[in-house]
Amino acid sequence: MSTRTLPSTSTSTSTSTSTSESTGDSPAATPQKARPEREFSRRRRRVTGGGAVSKAAVNGVLLVAVLYTLMPLTWLLIAATKNSGDLFGTSGFAFGDFNLVDNLHAVVTYNGGIFLRWMLNSLIYSVIGSLLSSLISVAAGYCFDKYEFRGKEKLFGLVLVGTLVPAVVITLPQYLLASDVGIVNTYWAVLIPSLVNPFGVYLARVFSEGYVPGEVLEAARVDGASELKTFRSIALPMLTPGFITLFLFSFTSSWNNFFGPLIMLNDEHLYPAGLGIYSWNQMVLQNPEMYRLAITGALVAIIPLILAFVGLQRFWRSGLTAGAVK
Repeated sequence: MSTRTLPSTSTSTSTSTSTSESTGDSPAATPQKARPEREFSRRRRRVTGGGAVSKAAVNGVLLVAVLYTLMPLTWLLIAATKNSGDLFGTSGFAFGDFNLVDNLHAVVTYNGGIFLRWMLNSLIYSVIGSLLSSLISVAAGYCFDKYEFRGKEKLFGLVLVGTLVPAVVITLPQYLLASDVGIVNTYWAVLIPSLVNPFGVYLARVFSEGYVPGEVLEAARVDGASELKTFRSIALPMLTPGFITLFLFSFTSSWNNFFGPLIMLNDEHLYPAGLGIYSWNQMVLQNPEMYRLAITGALVAIIPLILAFVGLQRFWRSGLTAGAVK
């Protein structure tokens, strides 16, 4: 009697299963691997799309800011090229007959060239006042940072309180003090108030903490340098970027200062450019030709600010103290 041997189904099944697992052809395994990949691709597309939207929004805000800044300057530049008829007979951004040279000639020759005197006064108030104010602020900030003395933090807190007081609020008390001293309607009445800059002292202390290492000062003292020489020869060159930054802030503020000279000065020969142009604008109703002079004078008056920023930006944007500690 013969015995038949049946094929082993379990062996073949296990063999096929192991073969399919090893080759990765299992129909159940393929969706499990593809699902995370599809999810990752979907998330990456979502992040990329969100980044594009954010970038477009930021660029849109920057474009609006640029237009907001440049449109008044563009209007001023176009208006300065027009004569009186085109100023009142054309739209603001439409060109008329080119009369810029004639307008400039009228500005510098009106009333014996008083506009040039105003520009010179503005340079005196801004350059001299800003240099002295920046030097005082840098020295005060350096002292607050590097020296220890009784009541230092309380005194510095008082300086910070000064940054919260608007300059317009203290203009009248300054006028009363200047009147008692007898310097009203002089250059000193505008220069002296500009020397005090609480925000400059605060900013100078921040610059001193970041730009002037204590090791360099200690080395200078060990070599026998006095405190004044250490500040002049070591600390001040390191603080050049901070000094230039403070100078630019103070220069801009002094050049655009209007209310202070308006209160302090009565003689038009002492006026800065901004106050002088304002006096021209007050005469427009009686003499419409003054409108052309006021606009052209305003265009000329912003040129020193542009030159100051363009000429000094390489100083205040660069780190001059790189490698100071060796």
